[in-house]
Amino acid sequence: MRMTTFIAAALGITLAVPAFAQKMLANYPTLTTSAALSAAQAALARCQKDGFTVAVAVVDRGGQPLALLRDNLAGAHTSQTAIGKAATAVSFRTDTTELAATTQAGKAASGVRALPNIVAVGGGLLIRAKGSLVGGIGVSGAPGGDADDACGKAGIAAINDALELE
Repeated sequence: MRMTTFIAAALGITLAVPAFAQKMLANYPTLTTSAALSAAQAALARCQKDGFTVAVAVVDRGGQPLALLRDNLAGAHTSQTAIGKAATAVSFRTDTTELAATTQAGKAASGVRALPNIVAVGGGLLIRAKGSLVGGIGVSGAPGGDADDACGKAGIAAINDALELE
């Protein structure tokens, strides 16, 4: 008897594989770089049409950047803020406008704002396809979260039909 089998037997641990094998790999939908770029371009175009100089970031379902576009006149802070908004939305599975409201000072979840890399202001939106989270989009630089949200929604709208048909 091998030593590991002996020890396992002594401790009452079963080393046998269960009769039903568990699946070891997960399959899930996520945005492609091409889809992310299309969404970012549409969001940037909407903001430019409205006269706003912004940065737009699109992240995958894990919060990693796939596309980042910045108007050449947008503030230096807007690129990282846009990435942060998109990643925060994905991480908390909620748009950042809603997160901003539920984490205000004095609310039970206010401590969330102290976590590293959390951007709890409007402008971060979830991107879903067929009911599944596939990524997020963040916009930074418009005059207020509602304007950032409008640009982000334009980006999502530009790819939504294609995502639903996949």
